Amino acid sequence: MSDKASGTFRAFSNRNYRIWQAGAAVSNIGTWMQRTAQDWIVLTELSHHNATAVGIVMGLQFGPQLVLLPFTGFAADRCNRRTLLFVTQSVMGLLALGLSVLTLTGLVQLWHVYVFALLLGCAAAFDAPVRQTFVGDLVEKADLANAVALNSTSFNAARMIGPAIAGALIAAVGSGWVFLINAASYVAVLTSIAALRIDRPAAVGAKRERVRLADGFRYIRQRPDLMHVLLMMFLIGTFGINFPIFISTMAVGVFHVGAGQFGALTSMMAAGSVTGALLAARRERPRIRLLFVAVAIFGATCALAALMPDYWLFAASLVPIGIAAQTFTTSTNGWIQLTTEASMRGRVMAIFLALALGGTPIGAPIVGWVADTFGPRWGLGVGAASGFAAVLVAAHYLMRHRRLHMSFDRWRPRFTFDAAVAASDASVPAPHAVE
Repeated sequence: MSDKASGTFRAFSNRNYRIWQAGAAVSNIGTWMQRTAQDWIVLTELSHHNATAVGIVMGLQFGPQLVLLPFTGFAADRCNRRTLLFVTQSVMGLLALGLSVLTLTGLVQLWHVYVFALLLGCAAAFDAPVRQTFVGDLVEKADLANAVALNSTSFNAARMIGPAIAGALIAAVGSGWVFLINAASYVAVLTSIAALRIDRPAAVGAKRERVRLADGFRYIRQRPDLMHVLLMMFLIGTFGINFPIFISTMAVGVFHVGAGQFGALTSMMAAGSVTGALLAARRERPRIRLLFVAVAIFGATCALAALMPDYWLFAASLVPIGIAAQTFTTSTNGWIQLTTEASMRGRVMAIFLALALGGTPIGAPIVGWVADTFGPRWGLGVGAASGFAAVLVAAHYLMRHRRLHMSFDRWRPRFTFDAAVAASDASVPAPHAVE
């Protein structure tokens, strides 16, 4: 296989993908700047270090992924994806502009942030599944897993850069300017969408048939691998990936640092996420056994981070958490997109994102309450528990469907697969059709 075909950045050989990523990279940095400023202003300016308030904002921002699920999957499979992306990105840019005006004029209140978070969540609920499936319109199938991983790399590189910039700007000029910069960053992604040249249909195979969300759920029920992977994603997404709460409460409530150090912690987490995404980009295909390892490491490192005695050790512990979380989410995304029928991909991805992000209204307030009541370290303990619960789900699938066997050698566990099953796991299964 050639270097071009097997390289970490092979999807960039496609012109459309290069243009798309250039605009998305700028917008992603702005998005992470806004998220950092939003968490900071809620925690330190609009409430008295109230982690529950941060959890409510997260719940309002990600809740629409679940509530609007019947419509978002339909839109991703039926509507012109390029046009829909242009609309959703425009709306999110205008919302960032509105929040910046309120903040710069000194009129912003906590309920304003709640409203903007809800509206942003509604726009993002339509944007997320179409943005994920849109990658398939830009690259060939052979490069799809690589393109998905590079998307995650770009997003998490922005998560490394954006919070650091935001922390410095918050300390220097205030949160309002951060929101304004994010609003301006949407110009880049809108320009890139306009510059794309797409010959293939923007919504594949869905216009000739009646599109129903129930078909997506029936499709998943026929796939034990998808059922187990999505349950794992629900556990991690609901109780584990609450990093704004984990990091902000540890920064303010345990280590008593300022905005700059808070932004640096988010950047450390992102450094691990970038590493995890790049490692995923190097793999030719995702495997379920990798998900098992990733969630086990996620649970263990969250537990370790909760015990860290000082700021710098805690910062260092965020790197392996980021690697494990990103390995799991990116590999799950790639597995679903590679093994799902093209006509079903939008609905299945909408369900995936609803479980990954739509559980936040349940998990984030609970984690915030735990952090407020028992302390930030216990909040991180909830994240660790979600990782260990996902390990049990993965183990159940591997033992029942992949014939995993566990034995002990001098008190050390050893895991083995039947030879035939191990060989079949070396490749991604072919897409399944719904009868």
